[in-house]
Amino acid sequence: MIDGKIHWHDGSLIDSDSPFAAQQRVYYYREVVSEPAIPFAEKIIFQDELILVAYKPHFLPVTPGGEYVEECLQSRLRNNSGNQHLQAMHRIDRATAGLVLFSVDPKSRQHYHRLFEAHQVNKTYQAIASTNGMPPMKGQKWEVSNRLERTGTRFLMHIVEGPANSHSLIRCLQCSADKALFELKPITGKTHQLRLHMQSLGWPILHDAYYPQLQASKQPDDFSKPLQLLAQQLQFIDPVTQQSRSFSSGTELSLT
Repeated sequence: MIDGKIHWHDGSLIDSDSPFAAQQRVYYYREVVSEPAIPFAEKIIFQDELILVAYKPHFLPVTPGGEYVEECLQSRLRNNSGNQHLQAMHRIDRATAGLVLFSVDPKSRQHYHRLFEAHQVNKTYQAIASTNGMPPMKGQKWEVSNRLERTGTRFLMHIVEGPANSHSLIRCLQCSADKALFELKPITGKTHQLRLHMQSLGWPILHDAYYPQLQASKQPDDFSKPLQLLAQQLQFIDPVTQQSRSFSSGTELSLT
């Protein structure tokens, strides 16, 4: 508590004088002796008094977890900016690169939490997949909707029978001899949704360590083969200012 390492779900710190609050989550991220260094830099795309939008490189976690404490996007941004109140409003996988929205001011944070809970943020991704000799047609579109549930093995998900709880729109942008570039728009936000939906079409995302086959655990990251998935755009109506917000990573995936 003295070091400011225990906090409530909204990111506000807990100290020895904080009153007890029932039915609340308390967060403490354990400290590790040493962390793997992620040799890629984040970039701030936009910042004002309400929000910060950052580009997260591949392999860097969004928030502390497991063997990563300081080597995550949130910790890096807090340390570099001096603002310990920065709080990620959503997550993208450690293996995925792209945009992440942060709340700057705890007073307005609840409004941005509700924005994501209500699925009022439009997200656009890019992905490159191996086409295995069965290339899609440029401009071809798919609407994928099915039920995803956990398998009980690590973080793996799978498609099961039952009412759909995941929904994505996918479009082919470019094709080459053995790969294709896709635009992906998740309507819902289930874990590994885009990775599973691409696999279900027969085109798993390039360099995916989870799908279609889980790779051996405890292997060091191969920085030369990042998952070819990029969270490229975020669009929403700001719940505080009512202004239209639109952000781009400024990067694109390439088939070359």
